[in-house]
Amino acid sequence: MADATRGLLDTSVVVDLDLVDVDALPAESAISAVTLAELAAGPHAARDAGERARRQDRLQWAASTWDPIPFDAEAARAYGLVFASVRSAGRTSRARLADLLIAATATANGLPLYTRNPRDFAGLTRVVKIVSI
Repeated sequence: MADATRGLLDTSVVVDLDLVDVDALPAESAISAVTLAELAAGPHAARDAGERARRQDRLQWAASTWDPIPFDAEAARAYGLVFASVRSAGRTSRARLADLLIAATATANGLPLYTRNPRDFAGLTRVVKIVSI
């Protein structure tokens, strides 16, 4: 795994970045293309115009802040490890598909995964370092 100065931010961290202690974040952060996809869906899921605008602003900010790491062939292969780890832990892989794709991206790139929702990544500590913030 890579050193702790670099890390992949889960969507939960990007969404709540204004609530996160910046000292808990890696010096160099990245997001995955899957996080960008989740952020792109966010405005369409909002129930009111104010929330829709807030989510659109977060999407635009994230897109201009990071060049997302793609879900590529290496990540696709790493997904097999992630899938197997989740299954062996007795969890279903479909319920949190986006989270598992993000975890596979972190695994493929040797990056620890920073999240505000560590339970979403239960059973994956053998394949990716999960950093709860």
